[in-house]
Amino acid sequence: MSGVTLGFIPEPLSVPVACILPSRRAPEGIATSRKFNQIKSSIEEIGLIEPLSVTPADQQSGQHVLLDGHIRLIALRELGFVEASCLVATDDESFTYNNRINRLSTIQEHLMLRRAIDRGVSPERLAKALSVDITHIQKKANLLNGICPEATDLLKDRQFSPELVRAIRKMKPTRQVECVELMASANNLTIAYAEALLVATPTSLLVDGKKPRKLTGVTQEQMGKMEREMTNLQGQYKLVEQTYGQDILNLVLAKGYLAKLLENESVSAFLRQRHPDLLAEFELIVQTVSLDQ
Repeated sequence: MSGVTLGFIPEPLSVPVACILPSRRAPEGIATSRKFNQIKSSIEEIGLIEPLSVTPADQQSGQHVLLDGHIRLIALRELGFVEASCLVATDDESFTYNNRINRLSTIQEHLMLRRAIDRGVSPERLAKALSVDITHIQKKANLLNGICPEATDLLKDRQFSPELVRAIRKMKPTRQVECVELMASANNLTIAYAEALLVATPTSLLVDGKKPRKLTGVTQEQMGKMEREMTNLQGQYKLVEQTYGQDILNLVLAKGYLAKLLENESVSAFLRQRHPDLLAEFELIVQTVSLDQ
């Protein structure tokens, strides 16, 4: 496309590590953090994957100012690297780098690990490169085992703990989709919520037909009541979700009409004298900005 200006030179450049100057001080204790150890182990095992971002070299000193990749630079220096692969920026607006982070979703991580394993990289090497326990790699690699495609599609852009699917995979596909839809709509993809939905799931909707372990201190009668209440709550939530758009539209229209009506001095004076209670309600609607109020 014409008129589009790149923010950096497309081809990475090998720059001496000694010629790269950090643009900010490293956080206290970064060298002992888990994140730093993971980055260091990854670089040590498979090299630098993502190049550093630097400014063009200063004409007098030949130094580059680092825009993004401070932790990687510290790791490279500790590992004794002489040169680093860098993307040279065409401007020096460091605040524009890394200001919006698109983190990998949990399923994207799973797919990347599966692809690496299928291409012959051992789980042990992946665990060493990422500085994590091998069981962590195994859980993420087997993340979607027993999860139906519809539920997977609902989770594809979300971040969640691998432990969450442990509860979901015990349900039948229709129940998996129902529970994932509920969790996604409530923006609550936690293990506790998934386990609560599992406990409230009827036996007929479980894969092995067995109820999960009961909650401590909860009787059979209380469990049955919780199942019924959870079913009712899910039904009410879906009903609200279906009518929410229309309700918002009605609120906007009502606000606009009442605001215009109350601007009429004669109408306001009449309501103030004859129906002060209605006037108070109308003013409250005009001031309302959401259905939560």
